[in-house]
Amino acid sequence: MPRPCLLHIRCLSLCLIACWTTGARADFPADFDAFHSGLSPAISARLDVTPKHYRQIEPSLFHLCLDHADQLDMLSDHERLDAIVKLAEFIDRKRDAAGDAIVIGTDRSMIGLLDPARGLEPKEITTIAASYGARPTVFKQDAATESIRQVADDFLASVGKAAADGTPATVVVLGHGSPEEIQSYSIPFGRLADTLINGSGATAEKPVDLGHLVLICDDCYSADFLINLGTTIESRCHDRSLTLESLPVMIAGTNRDRVGHADFGEKFVPHFWKDVIELFYVRRPRPDAVTLRDFFEKVDNMMYGYGRAPIVQGSQVTGYRLVDPTLCQDPVIFVPLSDADLAELRTILGLPADSTLPRFLDIG
Repeated sequence: MPRPCLLHIRCLSLCLIACWTTGARADFPADFDAFHSGLSPAISARLDVTPKHYRQIEPSLFHLCLDHADQLDMLSDHERLDAIVKLAEFIDRKRDAAGDAIVIGTDRSMIGLLDPARGLEPKEITTIAASYGARPTVFKQDAATESIRQVADDFLASVGKAAADGTPATVVVLGHGSPEEIQSYSIPFGRLADTLINGSGATAEKPVDLGHLVLICDDCYSADFLINLGTTIESRCHDRSLTLESLPVMIAGTNRDRVGHADFGEKFVPHFWKDVIELFYVRRPRPDAVTLRDFFEKVDNMMYGYGRAPIVQGSQVTGYRLVDPTLCQDPVIFVPLSDADLAELRTILGLPADSTLPRFLDIG
């Protein structure tokens, strides 16, 4: 996606600031840079958070507001600011509630799928899994004995079994991706959605409950793929008259409309998973388990340095300057929402009680 003209962004930002301070109407900006420059100062001033923390939730807040821009634009400026602040606080509550969930730990299985044509090796997953007492199963094509389709089928069978077991499992995909599929093995999001629903063993009486699963995709356009996956699980449950109790936690190594990057040497290691290994395997002391909070705080913070350079004053990092926007990945985490969560969101947005909302939320 081409970057907008900087002069246009500055003008739009000044217009937004003027509108919010003078009471004139301004539609919610469709551009993140304009949101950051024009609206974020007023929002962050109302929140009891550090600049670093606001930076971590700001893109999530922007996308949540953008999804409901028409509803927000129906409010007065004062009401709209109040609603956006409440949405930010809602994101933070969901971060607090989900933060201690274990992603890599004892008695948790790990299922890996590695790109066949790169230097990734099973030990990229088995080593870190063993360090935390997790049970790994890794799939990677051996071209001499296996076809792409066979490995894809075996991987999906393992994922379906994990959905059926109901025991905690983390699925890690490293390789090539697009918004439509895991490209390395030609697995469309619809096929993965069907695998998870069918594996859950749901019936008219038994809901689809995937809350024991964590899906990690470190490939290009992984946020777009996971949004498509979550949306498709919801729609297919509806079409089949199945109740959806919970979606899985979904972790994307790249944010919306972004490609992933990797270091090339003897081995091909995607930046996101490389940082996970650095933080939770190489560094000491290791935590007892790797939690969701470790991902949306520590990994997110480490990933922020790609494409940006820190601004240092004295001994403190006071901010960042953009160096190369093409290198920015900015990972994102989606957590499932309960009926109570959806009711709260409807109240904040002033939506009817029967309005349809996605059952997952980007929490940064």
